[in-house]
Amino acid sequence: MSDANSSEVSNEPLPTSFGRCARRVLGVLIEKGFTTPDQYPLTLKAATSGCNQKNNRDPVTNYPEEAIEEALDELRGMGLVATVHTDGGRTERFRHYVRKRIAISEEQLAILGELLLRGRQQVGELRARASRMYAIESLEDLRRELKGMQDQGWIQTNGPLDRRGVELDHTFYEETENRRMTYQEEGPVERTSSPAPAAAPSPVAPAPRSADVESLKDRIADLESRLAEVEDQLARLRSSLGA
Repeated sequence: MSDANSSEVSNEPLPTSFGRCARRVLGVLIEKGFTTPDQYPLTLKAATSGCNQKNNRDPVTNYPEEAIEEALDELRGMGLVATVHTDGGRTERFRHYVRKRIAISEEQLAILGELLLRGRQQVGELRARASRMYAIESLEDLRRELKGMQDQGWIQTNGPLDRRGVELDHTFYEETENRRMTYQEEGPVERTSSPAPAAAPSPVAPAPRSADVESLKDRIADLESRLAEVEDQLARLRSSLGA
């Protein structure tokens, strides 16, 4: 049973928040719909395994099937998940209905799924991870999709999207989790070319130590003494030659 886009979209706004387990379950359904379409929709056991897998999850969890079942019921009540039966299958399976609920691009759906699975991260990290689900060709493409999600109130950032090191996250946390990000306008902005390196300061010779000065004076005195001795020998030689 495919999870293709539907032409019928309700365009009802998404809930402003839902529980941690429900967010993880929805993220898993989005991810598996992209990455393992042959095994999607998911059974309860597969959804539980996907929520508790060790990679691409933060934090790593150990939810029991009962908690996953409750989260699925919560998401069904929001119209974000539906129960389906595949041809010849007796076990209930679950699929997300995000595409039917809101108008969302495939790139944005992959981004949303990734943020639900891992939470706060930098733009570059997000592009690499979300591209596992759906290819995002460039950072410019990513920022364009993020801007649309920001306008819808689905993501939050701690600064402008073109700022170097900016972080972002979804907005579906419950108030008690206190996960709202502080937005700051200040900060360096990413540029397409590197700024010219600053000129290296001219080396400054270290000041000579007093011991070195005294050593130089002794050497000069020794040379002057030798020069006087040579001049004396030369004078005596000239006198001898004249005689």
